[in-house]
Amino acid sequence: MQISDFELKQADGSSESLANYNGKVLLIVNTASKCGFTPQYEGLEELYRDYNDQGFEILAFPCNQFGKQEPGDAEEIKNFCTLNYDVSFPLMGKIDVNGKDADPLWEFLKEEKGGLLGSRIKWNFTKFLVDREGNVVARHGPAVKPEQLKDDIEALL
Repeated sequence: MQISDFELKQADGSSESLANYNGKVLLIVNTASKCGFTPQYEGLEELYRDYNDQGFEILAFPCNQFGKQEPGDAEEIKNFCTLNYDVSFPLMGKIDVNGKDADPLWEFLKEEKGGLLGSRIKWNFTKFLVDREGNVVARHGPAVKPEQLKDDIEALL
């Protein structure tokens, strides 16, 4: 199984193949609008604007599994992110990252890079960095700010 084998659930309910992102460096993040880490949207947007033209993409997956901190529907989430953080990177459909209904992509990411609590995602804004060949090269916990990833991203670009 490779990362390009997975389908992304779009905010409008459609799906898109991750193969469309072949050759790009990816930062895959589970997000929430009402979380103490929500201001990281600002840093994520800065990374996106700095590196997108060099082949860098951010895929944000809203998730309501942690403290019910992402209660809105796709339209509410998009409006919040646009109005408050001027987010221009893709916001996917809301998913689960843990448990029996966990999104298959997130099951794969957790298998590739376990965390301090084993494979489970412990909170919102867990970040996975994927190289141009589709290898999951790093996992960063919620406390790691997006700007702390610049050197890793630059090395992969």
